[in-house]
Amino acid sequence: MTIRNLDDLLAEGVSGRRVLVRADLNVPLDKQTGAITDDGRVRAVLPTLTALTAAGAKVVVFSHLGRPKGAPDPKFSLRPVAARLGELLGAQVRFAEDTVGESARSTVDALADGEVALLENLRFNKGETSKDDTERGAFADQLAALGEAYVDDAFGAVHRKHASVFDVPARLPHVAGRLVLREVEVLARLTGEPERPYVVVLGGSKVSDKLAVIEALLPKVDRLLIGGGMCFTFLKAQGHEVGTSLLEEEMVDTCRGLLERADGKIVLPVDVVVADAFAPDAAHDTVRADGIPSHRLGLDIGPETVAVFAAALADAKTIFWNGPMGVFEMAAFANGTRGVAEAITKSDAFSVVGGGDSAAAVRALGLDESSFGHISTGGGASLEYLEGKTLPGIAALED
Repeated sequence: MTIRNLDDLLAEGVSGRRVLVRADLNVPLDKQTGAITDDGRVRAVLPTLTALTAAGAKVVVFSHLGRPKGAPDPKFSLRPVAARLGELLGAQVRFAEDTVGESARSTVDALADGEVALLENLRFNKGETSKDDTERGAFADQLAALGEAYVDDAFGAVHRKHASVFDVPARLPHVAGRLVLREVEVLARLTGEPERPYVVVLGGSKVSDKLAVIEALLPKVDRLLIGGGMCFTFLKAQGHEVGTSLLEEEMVDTCRGLLERADGKIVLPVDVVVADAFAPDAAHDTVRADGIPSHRLGLDIGPETVAVFAAALADAKTIFWNGPMGVFEMAAFANGTRGVAEAITKSDAFSVVGGGDSAAAVRALGLDESSFGHISTGGGASLEYLEGKTLPGIAALED
């Protein structure tokens, strides 16, 4: 199986043709102002869009944002994204107030060569996420009617069997965009024969969210460093008190089994930052990982753990990092994530940041994005790829 890419489509000529681009513009918005707080996903699709506009295509971009319930919801509108996309492109982006209705059709019909339109949130239509093939297919028919070719540049959505990701490419000539192609190339490098030592850093809140990838990676890695909220279930599995820290009690036995099978590969925190409450101004201090008071909760890895993790990363040749080490959104509990991220940048390794909160942390903490080998736009998609799962959006692009 092979996947055609954007260069193949450009070689055929796109001037005057309507090209649909599935992007992942699911950006975080400020709850009070509605302003975009991190435009990383918007910037990620620019190489594909600029290549198409420069070649004279009429570019129709569509995306989801948030989790509306299959009907229009103003707080999930893509209108602010259209404005930001226009700023980054240096040209007006026409905005359609629906996805496949009258506004979408008239907006697309009005496009001149080299212009860009953005349709309203795909998930305002039940057909986008429907598990019913007929309903999903009917929506895909309407989407496909707006274009003459399809480009998937939404890596963050390729693990979803949704109409815009899975069904539309079956109805049009289809290729992978610049971003999707790069993501697949990078992750294939991690699943092939990565240069060793190969070190994986996992954080985030729940072991259950990462269990499949832990089991898939454990035989392949040299070291697996675990921080974030998920570390407390592992500490509990070792018999330690974890206080009121985040804990998946039903996963304790599973974690105990993983530790037994890991042959020393799993590295856990040796100290943690504990607080009286989950709040930015909560009283806090650092304690040993085996000495967490019963009335306090862990919100970050401690400085000694940062040093241990940094030493484990120092000689790495390949690094994959997914999930923050603590509640990085609160300054008092951001030092663990910052310390590990800085250790990754100081190594000589080919480093991949696995999207989601990890990518957000890199930007929120003001770290130099160019210091990492690759920052993925798809946390869930990258994890499922490493698990060895078939991603519907990638399968749909194969010929």
